[in-house]
Amino acid sequence: MPRFTPFPALRYADREIDDLIAPPYDVLSPADVDDLNSRHEFNITHVDVPRESDGAGRYDQAGLVLRQWIDAGILEFDNSPTFTIYRMRFTDATGAARDIAGVLGGLEVVDEGAGGVLPHERVTPKASTDRLDLTRATGANMSPVWGLSLADGLTELLGEPGELLSSVTVEGVEHIIERVADAERVAAIAAKVGSDDVLIADGHHRYGISRTFRDEIRGQGVAGSPAEETLAFVSELVADQLSVEAIHRLYSDISYDGLVTALDTAFDRSDAGTSSAATLAEMNERGALCLIGPDGNGQWLTPKDGAFDGVRSLDGAWLEHVLADTPHSVTYQHGVDHVVEAATGGRATAAVLIRPVSVAEIERTAREGLLMPPKSTFFTPKLRTGLVVRSVT
Repeated sequence: MPRFTPFPALRYADREIDDLIAPPYDVLSPADVDDLNSRHEFNITHVDVPRESDGAGRYDQAGLVLRQWIDAGILEFDNSPTFTIYRMRFTDATGAARDIAGVLGGLEVVDEGAGGVLPHERVTPKASTDRLDLTRATGANMSPVWGLSLADGLTELLGEPGELLSSVTVEGVEHIIERVADAERVAAIAAKVGSDDVLIADGHHRYGISRTFRDEIRGQGVAGSPAEETLAFVSELVADQLSVEAIHRLYSDISYDGLVTALDTAFDRSDAGTSSAATLAEMNERGALCLIGPDGNGQWLTPKDGAFDGVRSLDGAWLEHVLADTPHSVTYQHGVDHVVEAATGGRATAAVLIRPVSVAEIERTAREGLLMPPKSTFFTPKLRTGLVVRSVT
């Protein structure tokens, strides 16, 4: 089972954090970074998404800025090892009120295949060393991995409020941060998370980078360093603690007729009209996927009887199965409007809308030690960066 440890969290001294925090680095466009940089001279993006600067490489500059902020008291360490309860309150796409509670701590970095911390989907390789270079230069974990604990009762354990530090509402989501310093409660949280596997929901690449960095530190002859763990937000794997959306498929390097011919071997097609957010709800009712053609019109893809016998009941797995022997390229896109734009604007030959993966299927996959296709799940809301920074040196 994975080790989950408290640490002296590095936090903004100013509790008014609205202009200081940011979305995760990997969802930010250059224009987003410009906007966040301009909001405040101490916005976390000045460190987390560094730009080239005179006299120093951007990663060296990021490390310098972080150290300057610490020296100036902009960021301060907790006096003792702590956990941080992180709550997100919002209304989901169905109109239901949601209250997700997780805990920020140091999650053990385990070797691939060692167990304890499990991937939940196959990961598309990334050639970029951006996060590794940033970790080396700053000596810190800037953005948390999102882990799903299979330990029953974590949500209940986090129910009691901790010391309220800050609360900010961004795009309809209230982000609430509470510190837990009481030794008895800290020990209880560590024991609970450490009692069962943790499934990586978001941040597979960051977790892999943490493994590389840990090995580098070990190679320097340093044992038992903070690099043995990485910053993680851990919440319980239960339905009311997850908001899961789908990441849809964009197909290219294949003709539209060729794609349709392949899909017709396993699906019956029928007219679905113009696609919108309502299409997703109807897909669930019909038990169907939806093909979006170059003209923007949709067609229901209803599985033929027996077409997917022996294939996991995942839309992504079905599409991989059908197209396994058909040459093509696939990329991934969240949001129906963006998908339609890609199909009609020439960025893809066509697209297929898929349904979200159920929480039950996520847990079954984890328990059986299997992996979903790449980009099977999109967990929302996105965690904010800058609420907690963790030193790894």
